[in-house]
Order: sequence, then structure tokens, then C-alpha cells
Amino acid sequence: MNEFILAIIPARGGSKRIKKKNIRNFHGRPMINWPIEQIKKCNIVNDIIVSTDDGEIKDIAESAGVRVPFMRPANLSDDYTETSYVIKHALEWYIENVRTPDYVLTVYPTSVFIKSDDVNNAFKILKSNKNEMIFSGMEYSFPIQRAIFINENSRIEMFQPENYAKRSQDLVRAYHDAGQFYLAKTRSVLSLTSSFSKGSSMYLLKRDNAVDIDTEEDLEFAEKLFKLKFTQ
Repeated sequence: MNEFILAIIPARGGSKRIKKKNIRNFHGRPMINWPIEQIKKCNIVNDIIVSTDDGEIKDIAESAGVRVPFMRPANLSDDYTETSYVIKHALEWYIENVRTPDYVLTVYPTSVFIKSDDVNNAFKILKSNKNEMIFSGMEYSFPIQRAIFINENSRIEMFQPENYAKRSQDLVRAYHDAGQFYLAKTRSVLSLTSSFSKGSSMYLLKRDNAVDIDTEEDLEFAEKLFKLKFTQ
């Protein structure tokens, strides 16, 4: 019997730094439409729902062919609610009203660079290594061991000054969450298990396959990169 995979897109309406970010025009479409299109192409996904508190987002998502079967409650729609609680709420609704999926795929509405092949391949890795979850990651472009910060006297300091003179090739490679997708067993979502737990795997993306869109500058960069990759 094949596993049942539910995709959930968390898309609240109250973004602050970029107004209406999740449905902002991005190369001729509302931003959320790009990940919806790719999730539909995933041969592992059985159903897709959007969790939102916003009527306009609901209408756009439904026009793109996905269901918004409930409106997210206000207590899960503020600036401080962690995504894990939003996804758990949507999953619990789905279990009560539809069925219990085997896995949950979480995709942010700003994941405009997500590709169905990456999700399909990530699931194969998850199945082969028998972990609880897998998420998209990227390597830092600069050694984090040489990172600096500005102290209370407006002067710079190194986080790890002991690594100042070391060669780059002698430093341990470091990676970060790329924010494109998270694929986890249902039990891990219900238990609010962190993506960075020991039972997690990372699906490594190339540097030009993800942009974390939080500011207008991020959005401008993402638009330029998208144009270079896909529209020429």
C-alpha cells in the first residue's frame, strides 16, 4: 500500500515587512501560485490544503485549484505563532475530517524556487534512511567560523577568533535551513518534533535554488534570480 502524503501550505495574511507577501505579484502570478504548481506535479503528494486567516488568500488558493477547508483561528495567526503549531492544527483538522496521512509536506507560500523533483527525491532519501523527517538545506557561502558581530561599543568582534588564521579548507562546512520544504512522518508533526532533531535528514540544494523572502530587498533579488533561471 502506498503512503498517503498531505501537503500543507501555511499562508497567513498579516505579513508586516512585505504587505500581502504571500499573494504579492511575482513574475505575473500571486506568489503562492508558484509552489502550488510544483506541489501538484509531485508524484508523491495525495492532497493539498492551505491554512490561512485571510479571505483574499483563500480565494487565490482555491482559484489555483487547492482547498482551503477552514479558516485559521486568530490565536494561530499572529506574529509569534510558530509554524509547527499551525501545521499541527491543520493536520489535526485533516485527521478528524478526512483521514490520517502517513506523511506531511510543509511548503511556504514564498517558496517560488521549489521543484517537484527535489521533493520527490527527498522522499526517496527519507524512506531509504528511515528517519522521521527531511528538510531542504544549503551550505553557507562563507565560513561561519569567521563570522563577526558589532558589540555594544560599535566595534567588531569575531564569534570565533581562534579560527581567524585557519585556512578555509580546514574549517568544518556548515549548512542552514533553506526554508523550501519539510517532509515528516505524521507522528513527528503531531508531537511538534523539531526539524533539527537527531531523526532528521537534510536535502541539499544548490545556492541558486532558494531565496528566503522576508524583505523588499530579498524579493527584488528573488525576482532577478528567477528571471535569470527560468524566463530567458
